[in-house]
Amino acid sequence: MSDLFSLSGRRALITGSSQGIGFALAKGLADAGAEIVLNGRDTGKLATAAEALGGKVHQLAFDATDHDAVRVAVDGFEAATGAIDILINNAGMQHRTELENFPADAFERLLQTNIASVFHVGQAVARHMIGRKAGKIINIASVQTALARPGIAPYTATKGAVANLTKGMATDWAKHGLQCNAIAPGYFDTPLNAALVADPEFSAWLEKRTPAGRWGQVEELVGAAVFLSSPASSFVNGHTLFVDGGITASL
Repeated sequence: MSDLFSLSGRRALITGSSQGIGFALAKGLADAGAEIVLNGRDTGKLATAAEALGGKVHQLAFDATDHDAVRVAVDGFEAATGAIDILINNAGMQHRTELENFPADAFERLLQTNIASVFHVGQAVARHMIGRKAGKIINIASVQTALARPGIAPYTATKGAVANLTKGMATDWAKHGLQCNAIAPGYFDTPLNAALVADPEFSAWLEKRTPAGRWGQVEELVGAAVFLSSPASSFVNGHTLFVDGGITASL
């Protein structure tokens, strides 16, 4: 049974993995046996994350919103180091403003960071996976894939798009031996949510609204990521797995 969830001998690239959810997933996959490739734009943060992670870890700095830079980085790594067996598209950002005043430039940054990056990195990595007839792609969606809240309409739009792009990836690439799925976290205590975590009124509302009665901890996403990265999910494709303490299940 343990072999079903083993990632021994696999190499995983996680975008946006110098902190928060991305780093937690990197650590979790490393504990399951995977060799980790950390990614981000800030080489200093990557070096700090790599030191904290320990073991055999690669640092691959590129901007996930830059199609050409992604292609050069991924192709170069595959040629010089070897196969990327698992990709987790985690890079993301948030911007909170009421929709009628939402800045157009912030909307464009959300589109590029939260959805265009999934296309750029997913395509670059999948082209190599297709040749090998095997690969795992996990896109990080959100509870906002299914729900909306005031002040984050464009973010909600991007995360809805992540789920549908995941379905499209599965539809096009399952025949080549790839499994493409998404994880949709609920409200987790991360740097992206720091302002909400620090707001007692919001935290009180969240605890009442969530059946589990609390914020999620990033380590609680690891099991879902290991499952979707492992042989255990060999016939799971195009699925979005909500890890949200039950918030999408209740009124």
